[in-house]
Amino acid sequence: MASQPEFRRYLVNVDSATTQQLFTDCLVIGAGIAGLRAAIEASQHRSVIIICKDSLQESNTWKAQGGIATVLNKTDTFESHIADTLNTGCGLCNEKIVDTVVRQGPELIQQLLDWGAKFDLTNGSIATTLEGGHSHARIAHAHGDETGRIIAETLIKKVRENPNITIIENFYVTDLITNDQNQCLGIIGCDNRGSQIIWAASTILSTGGAGLLYRETTNTEIATGDGIAMAYRAGAVLRDLEFMQFHPTTLYIAGASRALITEALRGEGAILVDGNNSAFMKEYHKAAELAPRDVVSRAILRQMLKTKSTHVYLDVRHLDKTHFTERFPTISELCESFDIDVSRDLIPVRPSAHYLVGGVKTDADARTNVENLYACGEAASTGLHGANRLGSNSLLEGLVFGKTAGQSACDNIKADSSHNRPPSIRYQIPHSSRSRLDTADVRNSLRALMWRNVGIIRKAQPLKEAQEIINFWQRYVMDKVFDNPAGWECQNMLTVCLLMARAAEARCESRGVHFRSDFPDIDDKQFKKHLEISSGK
Repeated sequence: MASQPEFRRYLVNVDSATTQQLFTDCLVIGAGIAGLRAAIEASQHRSVIIICKDSLQESNTWKAQGGIATVLNKTDTFESHIADTLNTGCGLCNEKIVDTVVRQGPELIQQLLDWGAKFDLTNGSIATTLEGGHSHARIAHAHGDETGRIIAETLIKKVRENPNITIIENFYVTDLITNDQNQCLGIIGCDNRGSQIIWAASTILSTGGAGLLYRETTNTEIATGDGIAMAYRAGAVLRDLEFMQFHPTTLYIAGASRALITEALRGEGAILVDGNNSAFMKEYHKAAELAPRDVVSRAILRQMLKTKSTHVYLDVRHLDKTHFTERFPTISELCESFDIDVSRDLIPVRPSAHYLVGGVKTDADARTNVENLYACGEAASTGLHGANRLGSNSLLEGLVFGKTAGQSACDNIKADSSHNRPPSIRYQIPHSSRSRLDTADVRNSLRALMWRNVGIIRKAQPLKEAQEIINFWQRYVMDKVFDNPAGWECQNMLTVCLLMARAAEARCESRGVHFRSDFPDIDDKQFKKHLEISSGK
């Protein structure tokens, strides 16, 4: 396995004596569903600062189309939802965590309703649809395919109305601050006022995913894996980084950014066809279009190779156009913007990186191995998803573990902690005489390398090659001190990409979203386990 460059604790020079400082009981990093819910929960007992890299509206939650999975119908059961989640997770789910998350779902959905969320209704009850991997129609949605936006708006309104919550937008966190006792003390970062340290008795990491590590992705531009990288530098244990879920269907228009075409579309009858107008999914799985996402993604990739095409198509021409427009307003508007008439035209699609299943290892209380540090949402590895996330379980997990993290963070704070004097922190990075690489070029090349070598289908030699190339880039990027988010993002992306490639090489089997063409079978004897890594190993 390729060696790792010399480890550096912080990305920037740190001197608490000359840096602006803020203080809070609980600090929440990130403003997706998990971070917002954590801030709301913690604010019932403590002062909270919530900071986000961009605006409160810029998150993967805001863009989530499909919906949120929970048991809402009398014909459905918790046991069925649990079984579907375990089956999709391919033997690596934590059964107690799955049970806890699934059973909290209805109560937290009702709470969103009480706070003003407008879910779509049928005969006065929340409407539900079917998605791949689910045995029942249990996907609740809002305004058709704008579920994430509706939930985020509801939580943001709740946060803005709360006098115990201070919101700081457009703030880039460079690192978690820790001491020699493995305790998280807060963060260092910057905004337009310059560098700042925020001291916190408890810190909640809810920074989202890492889809931007790949050339093709459904994720927002801010999803560069920053939280994973800063947790690694702080000594947190990371888990299951080889499990990157690829969404089977994103709109493919050459020259345009990728846009998600929700799985709910296939749940309502959309058919995948190739360039020859041939429906191909039954050749790959008995559930056809409703097979788990990893199966559909690999099937599309293979069909693209077979037909020597850059994409396949979704056929919705047989669906009622009026219903389609009402049920999927975002997709309808998107297609119209590219002159695609869904009543007569096929929708060009291909897979893209979508959701990081792994992340910072947590326990049932959202605790990490670093004292005072908690994690929730896509940045965390809670044990819910195992080796493959069941569709629409992510928003559910964000609600449940956001609430849990907020509770745990408050329980952790001692009554007299606000009177503790913050320590003096000083960290100086030595000057580097090595040449400087253009970080924009490195970033673009890195994303292409990840798509090519650490993508949907993997193999030993390309994984080794990826690590060698990333190691080379790191030699000329990781030793530099940058003063802007573009440089820090590049350093974080290089860190997480190397760890993902190492994990993918180490798992010599195919399980869930991780597929090795040189080890195409599940190997329970060797690999029915989690792969963990930390900066201390």
